[in-house]
Amino acid sequence: MRAARQKESYFGRCTRRSDYPKEASTALTQPGQTRLARESAALLRAHEGKSGFHLLAQGIDSFLVRLELAARAQRTLDLEYFIFQDDETGRLLVASLLDAADRGVRVRVLVDDAEDVTKNPELVQLSVHPGIEVRVFNPFNLRGPLTVLRYAEFLLTATRVNYRMHNKVFVADNSVAVVGGRNVGDEYFEASPDVGFADFDVAALGPVVARISGTFDAYWNSDVAIPMKALMAGPINPEASARDAPAAPIREAAADTRFAGQLAAGNPLDGLLSNPEAFAYADAEVLYDTPDKRKAESGGEEGPLMRRRLISAIEGANSELLITSPYVVPGDGGMKLIESVRARGVGVRIITNSLASTEMPIAHVGYRHYRKRLLEDGVDLCELRPTLEVPEVHAESDPPRKFALHGKVFVFDRKRVFIGSMNFDRRSLRVNTEMGLLINSPELARQVAEHFDALARPANCYVPVLAPPDASGQRALSWRTEENGRSVTLDQEPHGDLLRGLKTDVLSLLPIDDLL
Repeated sequence: MRAARQKESYFGRCTRRSDYPKEASTALTQPGQTRLARESAALLRAHEGKSGFHLLAQGIDSFLVRLELAARAQRTLDLEYFIFQDDETGRLLVASLLDAADRGVRVRVLVDDAEDVTKNPELVQLSVHPGIEVRVFNPFNLRGPLTVLRYAEFLLTATRVNYRMHNKVFVADNSVAVVGGRNVGDEYFEASPDVGFADFDVAALGPVVARISGTFDAYWNSDVAIPMKALMAGPINPEASARDAPAAPIREAAADTRFAGQLAAGNPLDGLLSNPEAFAYADAEVLYDTPDKRKAESGGEEGPLMRRRLISAIEGANSELLITSPYVVPGDGGMKLIESVRARGVGVRIITNSLASTEMPIAHVGYRHYRKRLLEDGVDLCELRPTLEVPEVHAESDPPRKFALHGKVFVFDRKRVFIGSMNFDRRSLRVNTEMGLLINSPELARQVAEHFDALARPANCYVPVLAPPDASGQRALSWRTEENGRSVTLDQEPHGDLLRGLKTDVLSLLPIDDLL
């Protein structure tokens, strides 16, 4: 029997058990009895019916707010993420969730299985705590030490396993929420010395929070959210895992991280909740995809598809549209949308990653297919450089060796702003589930536009430019930037290294835009 179990573990395990027992649960129904609810109500008293929003443009502040919300929560914590890494920030956040659960707070964590969650010891530890439940969205069937089995399953069942939950949500006591583009990982929170991501979250309070929690509940209780314990059945014993990975070492490891010292210097949540002027008060819509987006796309069942509302907002722009997206693969439908907006005289500016800065060169392949067409339509493009000449666009005292864009933000006429998880690419529009907030706030739109303008400075970007047509009608591309205060024009696309450029050239020959 032992030999059979060892063989099963080595070659992988079929672990997706949709019939594993789980109980439906919902967000806190009476949050008014909690401290966070009372503090929120005090801020909202002069803004009846509105919600409050505070932009979290700096990673360290965004992370601190999450930690402090976990420390202040009295009843419930709900977390929903595409990626939850086993690194310094991951361990710090796990330690804060364990502390909350020890105080009697109910903790629910929903994580996508894009990265094998059962290999993350912190998530395993969370899943065996009696006050915490971890569920996994659309998990792979095959698990075990042979990663190649995941690749095999992807090839054999691509339609199912290619479907991922890209949402990012953090809610405390159904009273304060953080929504945006950041996953849980050092590079998202200015904690990595190697890579730093320009990203955006927003802290929200007021009526909008209950609607955010409603989206979490829809995913939590969906058929494709499987308890993590179901994935650890068989050779993995949850009780043994609890003994092998006690909570104390996690707390000690979190306390010893390099990042912990930086965190001790700040306390942004107290400053926010004690200052009414820290928030912009406005109406907002919660946009999200139904958990079974595939069926909604095919017409098999009814459910919200957030791209419809976002497309409507883009079509409603009258003067200016700003798009921040690390991956820009609009497809023919997205191009027609941009062209219709441009035909009405709306100025369109897009910031995305350059080939040199992107963490996903394969996504840049798709962008290449539309770049000239975007320029011909009069769109202003800015491709972020991997090193910034104007460092005040981020707050790090010790900038990482490489900088990349990860934020997903749309600004409409500097009156409304969308902040969420959705890229302007085919995968976000058609494949992944996404969510975000469409906020009717000129003040918040102005703040985001200021960050956009700072990133878009020539010293921080490669600006692609089309030359006039040559004798054959072809238009060459060049890139303008600034080096040490001087304007520079590059005739070849900046690619960071020769091998990256060659790989991208080869991948550009493949018809893979719909997967990007």
